[in-house]
Amino acid sequence: MVLAFRNITFYAVTVIAPDENPNTDGIHIGRSNGVTITNSNIGNGDDCISLGDGSQKVTVENVNYGPGHRISVGSLGKLTTEENVADLIVKNCTLTKTENGVRIKTWPDGQGKITITDMHFEDITMVDVMNPIIIDQEYCPWNKCSKKNPSQIKISKVTFKSIKGTSGTIEGVTIICSSGVPCEGVQIQL
Repeated sequence: MVLAFRNITFYAVTVIAPDENPNTDGIHIGRSNGVTITNSNIGNGDDCISLGDGSQKVTVENVNYGPGHRISVGSLGKLTTEENVADLIVKNCTLTKTENGVRIKTWPDGQGKITITDMHFEDITMVDVMNPIIIDQEYCPWNKCSKKNPSQIKISKVTFKSIKGTSGTIEGVTIICSSGVPCEGVQIQL
């Protein structure tokens, strides 16, 4: 866990945990500014890299993932104490047989009202990845939450550029934005 750090770099790091072990995030980042992860390998039983609230100016480049779940922003919006998330760059990465690819997820009916902005995913190769691109503002694992009210998290300025490979599911892209605070500036480019 990377919590409350400023200007830290992970270079040539290898993180491995059995893929059947739940809740074994590779690297979880929260309330940190200026985090760089580069030239590394991550395989585990949960999120390979996850961004929690307060993550700012995070760069992930030349990282190989798998097995594991995904590169994840969130889940966010459950608590009023959460801080904004901004300025993520994920570039030149490969995900192999992960449960998901790149994912932004927020809780419906949560109390949080933060923003998620300037998220950029570029030059990513997916190899037999389930659900390669996801924005899910109705994230409700195991149906243990209410979807009565939409997420209050504002998602804006998100780009998915030059993402290629193979999907293990029919849908390669799933975007479910909040009906209360719709996404703005989401772009998918070849």
